[in-house]
Amino acid sequence: MNKDLEMAKCLAEAVAEAGGKAYFVGGYVRDLLMGTQGKDIDIEVHGIAPAALEAILDTLGERTMMGVSFGVYGLKHYQLDIAMPRSETKTGRGHKDFTVDVDPFLGTLKAAQRRDFTVNALMQDVLTGEVIDHFGGMEDMKKKVIRHVNDATFAEDPLRVLRGAQFAARFRFSIAPETVDLCREMDLSTLAGERIMEELNKALLKADAPSVFFHSLREMEQLSCWFPEVKALIGVEQEPRYHPEGDVYTHTMLVLDEAAQLRAQAANPRGLMLSALCHDFGKPATTKEIDGRIRSFGHEEVGAQLCTAFIGRMNNEVRLMKYVENMVRLHMRPNSLVAMGSGKKAYMRLMDEALEPSDLLLLSKADHLGSGNSGDYTTIEERLRSMLEAYRALMAQPQVRGDDLVKAGMKPGKMMGAAVAYAHKLHLSGVEHHTALLQTLAWVKEQERKA
Repeated sequence: MNKDLEMAKCLAEAVAEAGGKAYFVGGYVRDLLMGTQGKDIDIEVHGIAPAALEAILDTLGERTMMGVSFGVYGLKHYQLDIAMPRSETKTGRGHKDFTVDVDPFLGTLKAAQRRDFTVNALMQDVLTGEVIDHFGGMEDMKKKVIRHVNDATFAEDPLRVLRGAQFAARFRFSIAPETVDLCREMDLSTLAGERIMEELNKALLKADAPSVFFHSLREMEQLSCWFPEVKALIGVEQEPRYHPEGDVYTHTMLVLDEAAQLRAQAANPRGLMLSALCHDFGKPATTKEIDGRIRSFGHEEVGAQLCTAFIGRMNNEVRLMKYVENMVRLHMRPNSLVAMGSGKKAYMRLMDEALEPSDLLLLSKADHLGSGNSGDYTTIEERLRSMLEAYRALMAQPQVRGDDLVKAGMKPGKMMGAAVAYAHKLHLSGVEHHTALLQTLAWVKEQERKA
């Protein structure tokens, strides 16, 4: 970071000698004024022609072009995005349907006017540190408000609805009423799923309270297009004895925020957060009142199918889908095994069925803590953690493989896969290697006799 800032200063000095000015812009200035230092530094150069800027960059290092038509440059080995002021004109309904005109002499007011929110429209002179704030961003920052800069330009890019929601979640800001009103009127259907996932990832992985992202979209009436499964949770009742916190939506938001406190421990933080979001997607379709009690039998299986469709709407990451589907399908089991006083074998089977058993325990913890009468979780967690350690120890012990069976005289063939699976079940039950090998060979002979 010091290297990048030193280069930014060298650039600004050279630009000043050429008659221009260099400003830090966008999220870097916002974060700096909020007390954090961003990794990526955005610089906007005013008052000199593109050719002059390119000549300066060539004297400072190896110039790179990140967007020729957008006037965006970089320097190899530095985390600097160096741009020139530009204006944008909407040409279609899509997020990328713009024509861009680079204008080094546009001025700071018009350059800042194309930004989405006032807190992102701040500029800071690289050399003097002077902050230029044309739209009241510093005051909004003090009030913890997300407010759009310009009615006309803001409405041209529907992705800004999602950006506003994820900024509100990350910074625990509220969204200005006039911005909420404008966002209600914007059409998100033209956006690409990948862009939706990018904003969702930021909310899930950078916010301490990701629920604010969905609360904001709900206030904007913008859940329907990309998050219909989340909207469907609203108003779905739960058994008060176990869920005094309220409907499934309320519970899911609480679980999501609990998971955010645990995600640093996860092997797959993004997968954990998506699993927390999706874990009760099956309840709207399965919830019924039976004998005066509210039940949701089978919601895990239904939810597993829905979460795959939900993620698939935004990207095609098969491994991520399988992870989340597995987590959703199994999320009730850990706490249920403890409540039923189950034996070790049941835990070993569960841990083996889980793609990432340690993450499954985190999800179960978040699910428990996200219930209104969750109570102390210490005893439950200690039991689950001890069983996870037992499973890991068991998996570290030798178990029967295909080559063991071949060495013992079994011929490779269609029975090999079934034999290895049978041997694995014996291993999960604690049968030591030699005994498991003998029992597996006997099982194979019995199957061949029956055939």
